[in-house]
Amino acid sequence: MTGGKVNPLVAVIATGGTIASERTASGASRPSLTGESLLALLPDMPVDLKPIELMAKDSASLTLADMQEISDKVGELLDDAAVGGVVILHGTDAMEETALLVHLQHALTKPVVFTGAQFTADHPKADGPANLAAAVAAAIDPVNGRRGVLVCFGGRLLPAWGLYKHSSDVADAFRQSRPLENPASPRLVPLLDNVRVDVVAIYPGCDSVHVDASLRADAHGIVLAALGSGNANPRLVEAIRRCASVGVPVVVSSRVPDGLLVSSYGGGGGGHDLADAGAVHSATLRPGQARILLAALVASGAGAEAITQAFADFSGDATS
Repeated sequence: MTGGKVNPLVAVIATGGTIASERTASGASRPSLTGESLLALLPDMPVDLKPIELMAKDSASLTLADMQEISDKVGELLDDAAVGGVVILHGTDAMEETALLVHLQHALTKPVVFTGAQFTADHPKADGPANLAAAVAAAIDPVNGRRGVLVCFGGRLLPAWGLYKHSSDVADAFRQSRPLENPASPRLVPLLDNVRVDVVAIYPGCDSVHVDASLRADAHGIVLAALGSGNANPRLVEAIRRCASVGVPVVVSSRVPDGLLVSSYGGGGGGHDLADAGAVHSATLRPGQARILLAALVASGAGAEAITQAFADFSGDATS
């Protein structure tokens, strides 16, 4: 409370990541700082802060169950009338994945903002405190509650949809593959712990061995990190037919970071041929986020039509 005025309350969920990391004697960086200790670094702001120590992990080690735990905690805080906004401190390696899961599972009534850091807390260029301060400021602006889940990082405030990490060594680390703000989407049910969706990398001359291995491992879905606008080769087309025959959905994304993905090429293994074989083309989401959306759809029992619409940005029209 400041001067008799009641400050908004922002809950800050600590999950680990670089923002909470310091270098050990061995030179390795590990999450070691609590959310409370990170909040102590902030300047005076017209806000009350509630730290929540949820976990302390590098985001590269997160499982779908961990991401679901974060999403569940956000849901609890959205239901808490005393909380005006939510900030999640998260590692950058998988930030866009967890942010998308939260976006898919919750109809926001208040701002929800992810942030983190590229440089450890003891680094000379530590960027965590500035990112955290900006995220808290974003979380007390009611307008942001209507924008879907956001990522506040390196001076940008970006929607979760289509987000990807574009640099491993600069403070301004995130971009959107397309400038979409907040596509309308159904709220999908919580992920099941036993949902398995694999990402398979496509490269010139590759065969279907990894797709077939995913089928043998009883994957519930497969995402292809394909070439160009979502292209592969004839061997992958046949592998997709095998997936379709046993009811395993395949989504085609791309290793290309930016732009609209369109299934236009033929030639025996292009995106058009993959679609004819039963694959769904992802208009915007790149492989990491495509995996999260497909897992959430599978867990929700979505059929082929719903999956196709979802990857067309829930519009039914991937050309917009």
